[in-house]
Amino acid sequence: MRQDQAETTGVFLNYCGGDKDALNRLLPVLYEELRVLARSRLRQERPDHTLQTTALIHEAYVRLIDQRQVTWQSRSHFLGIAAQAMRRILVDHARARRAAKRGGGAVLSPLELAIEVPAPDGTDHAELDDALLALEKLDVQQARVVELRFFGGLTVEETAEVIGVSATTVKRDWAVAKAWLYRQMTGKSDA
Repeated sequence: MRQDQAETTGVFLNYCGGDKDALNRLLPVLYEELRVLARSRLRQERPDHTLQTTALIHEAYVRLIDQRQVTWQSRSHFLGIAAQAMRRILVDHARARRAAKRGGGAVLSPLELAIEVPAPDGTDHAELDDALLALEKLDVQQARVVELRFFGGLTVEETAEVIGVSATTVKRDWAVAKAWLYRQMTGKSDA
C-alpha cells in the first residue's frame, strides 16, 4: 500500500473511532479520489458524452456522503462504494440517453478490449449493467470484481482488499468474468 493510501486509511479509522476533526481532513481527500475516478471513467467515454466530470463527481459525492448507515472502513472500502455509485450514475445516464433516442444507434465495443481497467470508447454502460446483473445471479463475487475494476478503477490488490480475497482470486475472477461478459454481450463463444 502506498504511503498516501495508508494515511487515508488511517484517517478513515480515526474518523470511525470518533475523531470528528478527521472528517475535515478526510473530505478533501475523498473528493480528490472521486475526481480521479470520474476523470478516468469519462476519459474513456465517447467524445460527445453529455455527462461532465464535475457532474459525475458531485453526484457520486452526494450519494456517498448521504449514506448515514455506512461505516467507512478504509480507502479501498470507500472506493468500492464509490465504484457502485459511479456505475449507477453512468448506467442511469446511458439508459436515459438510450430512452431519449428510443434505443437507436448505440455503438458497442467488445469487453475484450477492456484488458486493463479503463473502458473502451463507446462501451454501452446500460448493456454492460444488464450483463453484470445476469452474472451476479451466477457469481456475485465475479460481478463485484468487474464492478470494482471496471467502474471503480481499483487495482487487483485494492479489489482483493475490498472483497477480502487474495489477489490471485481476483485475477482469476476478472479473467473468467470478462470472458463470460464478452460472450453475453456479443453472442460469440471465443474471446
